[in-house]
Amino acid sequence: MSTVVADKLKTIKPLNNIADSGLKVFNQEQYVVDNNCEDPDAIVVRSFNMHAMDFGANLKAIARAGAGVNNIPVDKCTDQGIVVFNTPGANANAVKELVLTSLMASSRNLYDGVAWTKTLAAEGDKVPKLVEAGKKQFVGKEIKGKTLGIIGLGAIGALVANDALDLDMEVIGFDPFISVDTAWKLSRNVRRAMTIEQLFAESDYITVHVPFTKDTGGMFNKETFSIMKDGVYILNFSRGELVNEDDMAEALESGKVGKFITDFPNEKVLKMKNTICTPHLGASTEESEENCAIMAARQVKDFLETGNIQNSVNFPNASLPFTGKRRVTAFHHNVPNMVGQITSAISSYHLNIADMVNRSRGGYAYTMIDIDEKVNGETIPGLLAKINQIDGIVKVRVI
Repeated sequence: MSTVVADKLKTIKPLNNIADSGLKVFNQEQYVVDNNCEDPDAIVVRSFNMHAMDFGANLKAIARAGAGVNNIPVDKCTDQGIVVFNTPGANANAVKELVLTSLMASSRNLYDGVAWTKTLAAEGDKVPKLVEAGKKQFVGKEIKGKTLGIIGLGAIGALVANDALDLDMEVIGFDPFISVDTAWKLSRNVRRAMTIEQLFAESDYITVHVPFTKDTGGMFNKETFSIMKDGVYILNFSRGELVNEDDMAEALESGKVGKFITDFPNEKVLKMKNTICTPHLGASTEESEENCAIMAARQVKDFLETGNIQNSVNFPNASLPFTGKRRVTAFHHNVPNMVGQITSAISSYHLNIADMVNRSRGGYAYTMIDIDEKVNGETIPGLLAKINQIDGIVKVRVI
């Protein structure tokens, strides 16, 4: 069942504490930010679980102020013609800094050393001698000259790779889907692994920066551990589900994995030997939260005002310079003659088409059509209704 959506005063509903710098993107002349709105034009969210929510016909967009969208029912949104945005790269520097901090700190046994030193608080004047006597148990190793394997060379992975080179590490990367933009930003000194097995075999440290999918789930397991060097350090600041936890516990116990550093602790992981757990701090910086909020808000604002789409996880990215004249946008099934039927509906109102873009993604497509002259406001409801009658239309609006 398709939905007709006409323009009106735009309402934004935050589902978490979204940084003020992001909400200020929505100017008061055109937008209302309302935490209690039941049927907003758009939702901005961080970690709020939306899977049990019902969405009104007016909802056009959901923006996740962060990279992961596991808390959003993406398939349901697609079926209802709701575009879902994320903010790749906005928190990349924050995650990169924590990865490199954890890499160095774990290599030098800093976490264990700090924890042990705090136990000496009641020893008074004995502390200096106890420190000198006990420090040998925390002898670590330097990362200089060691090989860091990076799985996933997106916004975060590329930053980690470049900075690890500056720390005099050898860097090998694996990413069969690397984008052209990322490739331009990546140092030429990053070696390319032709297979993930090559990366596993050559790395002293491995850090992973890929989303959780049916293909990546449990990618760290007994079989892949067997390929790795003895004592390898594994860092996971992406998703907990990438690791088979039972196999990881065995590998840590045997020493096959020297240390496991993860941002996704649970009861099982906390009980594992040689595991360093951080409380999901990857993107938790003041700067990152502001960057994500601003980027999410700008993407929503641009979509609501122009129909342009960038960084969507379910719609195709599409952009067309906005001239201020009427624009028809339609989200529809990716089947033959859809564009022809839409343009015929527009032509039936004796309207000329000035520009058009059509992009597809899987079984769906998105079409934007600019009309060459002013459109009488009374024409819009009829035009929307006529396009809406086309079989395969999911959501249509006129901007």
